[in-house]
Amino acid sequence: MPQDKPLNTSRVKLTQKQYQQLVSERQPKVPVLKRALRAFVSGGLICTFGQFLLETYMDVFGMTRDLASSATTATIILIGGLLTGLGYFDKIAAFAGAGVAVPVTGFANSMVSSAMEYKREGLIYGIGSHLFGLAGSVIVYGVVTAFVVGLIVSLVS
Repeated sequence: MPQDKPLNTSRVKLTQKQYQQLVSERQPKVPVLKRALRAFVSGGLICTFGQFLLETYMDVFGMTRDLASSATTATIILIGGLLTGLGYFDKIAAFAGAGVAVPVTGFANSMVSSAMEYKREGLIYGIGSHLFGLAGSVIVYGVVTAFVVGLIVSLVS
């Protein structure tokens, strides 16, 4: 197997500063404002939809605000999971950016996408056993954080 020729570095003599300048000149410009506006609008639309669900659960189904909040969160997580499983979430996220990643839709996406990587192993050993792989660490850190904050509050009060 032939070896690759070593680079002839005697012809290229760039300082670190020159190299950084060369990289910055050739790096594509990122449309930050456009991406931020997309994320803001898409996140706002998700939150508006969530508020619509909340009001619908309270008005149509007669739920209390607490129960309607839980139902709204579960519904949005379900929709995010379904969109991920059907392959649409990544297309939406490519357009919307952090606007769909930050709310609970991002959590649903991360759970389902990690499980979908193992679907070839079957429903039980693949998807079922890996669905809560990410959720486990989130739950552990959430419980530990709640404990520490509760401890601090009880000691300070």
